[in-house]
Amino acid sequence: MTVVRISDDSLAIACGADAVAAAFAAAGCAVERVSSWGMHWLEPLAEIDGQGFGPLTAADVAAVLAGSSDKAIGPVAEHPFLARQQRFTFSRAGKTRPLSLEDYAQSGGWSGLRAADLMTPEAIIEAVTASGLRGRGGAGFPTGIKWKTVADAASNPKYIVCNADEGDSGTFADRMVMEGDPFMLIEGLAIAGLAVGAGRGYVYIRSEYPHAIAKMQAAIAASADLIAPFEIEVRVGAGAYVCGEETSLLNSLEGKRGEVRAKPPLPALEGLFGKPTVVNNVLTLAAVPFILANGPQAYADVGFGRSRGTMPVQLAGNIRHGGLFETGFGITLGELVNEIGGGTASGRPVRAVQVGGPLGAYHPPSDFAVPIDYESFAAADGLIGHAGITVCDDSADMAMQARFAMAFCAAESCGKCTPCRIGSTRGVELIDRIRAGAGRAADAVETLPQMRNARKAPRTVAEDVALLEDLCETMKFGSLCALGGFTPYPVLSALKHWPEHFGVMEAAE
Repeated sequence: MTVVRISDDSLAIACGADAVAAAFAAAGCAVERVSSWGMHWLEPLAEIDGQGFGPLTAADVAAVLAGSSDKAIGPVAEHPFLARQQRFTFSRAGKTRPLSLEDYAQSGGWSGLRAADLMTPEAIIEAVTASGLRGRGGAGFPTGIKWKTVADAASNPKYIVCNADEGDSGTFADRMVMEGDPFMLIEGLAIAGLAVGAGRGYVYIRSEYPHAIAKMQAAIAASADLIAPFEIEVRVGAGAYVCGEETSLLNSLEGKRGEVRAKPPLPALEGLFGKPTVVNNVLTLAAVPFILANGPQAYADVGFGRSRGTMPVQLAGNIRHGGLFETGFGITLGELVNEIGGGTASGRPVRAVQVGGPLGAYHPPSDFAVPIDYESFAAADGLIGHAGITVCDDSADMAMQARFAMAFCAAESCGKCTPCRIGSTRGVELIDRIRAGAGRAADAVETLPQMRNARKAPRTVAEDVALLEDLCETMKFGSLCALGGFTPYPVLSALKHWPEHFGVMEAAE
């Protein structure tokens, strides 16, 4: 009987994978639902004896089985998109059934946990520290230091919290881990528990990920005996973007409003229920089993500068070959967009690439030589964030993109701090005024009694631009968390590289 392997990843399902799988089954084939290879432009992708076919519809099945399909892509594992990758975290992607304990064990699963069981907590933390692993959620904070802080804290109990509230536009790596390799995340959580002395972990998943929630709950139930006495519970968030910030997430976990906490105290000392808590992103915890199983040096040998190991880059937006590309730090932005991603899907020139989600800076093609590395992007006035890369062609209006960032912040702000809550709303108004070229309207001044006599004439465009820049500086340094603090990145980068989209050049003329 012909065995056909088709992904049950939610993206593949959205593209029609269930219908394709049903068509193969109706034709007498044995269908195995596996994790996704990450080549999203080819989904639904079917694999038969190592040969790939995609993207398929149910109508293509007969031709595939007859050997006359024009959707053949050759050996899947040898595809150029995969051949260039260094897969540590996604080494099982496309190869294993997500909820098969047998597949997971046969592909090296639980090796890291077995190694950790034979080590002292101090040795586990030392190994993670030596690997150079940094938080993959965006901040890039050294994981070993965070774990040691929690381990050294005198208070008990201690908790491990996995931040799976993946809310950035163009990001899907966390979802792919949970849907495609959930036991790896469970193993990482259990190792973290051993390292810091925590007996319980929580996985906080946004409600928009129903397939990931179901997979994680099933995987936790199936592996409970293997990780005992450590226990894991899935908690579902209501979709607030700000709950991706660790203290807002902790408030939500406690049943409170998702609102940012002032720091200090740090969650590592007073986190969930006021106890020492490790809060790590999905990709951070998913990297841990590889480090423990293969040794920290194997991980540290890959990377660039202070950024060690691999980063699962997510290519999205107007791009020909969208999908997940895991590689060592150091690859350039231009290589990812043009060589790996194949340029824009529209065929038009690239105008801008946003890196780091909806609050990441916009980078023009002149920045394509910048390597994917925390320090390099910081030097280029950008941030890697969760390594989501969204491509725009030359039809994009960058002033409207900047306006969206301010509007997004206004809609998603928890309201705790003034720079974020009010600054984002004023930012939308300022950008609208700049684009209109009308300056500050007299009635807008009249709404603030203390300013009534300060100025009667409308502001010029140049003055409003200066005011916008001053507002961005206030938000960047005055906001309590990264939501308000990072909103200036897309705004200032758009204003810097595409001032004509704001009407600034025309006004100056």
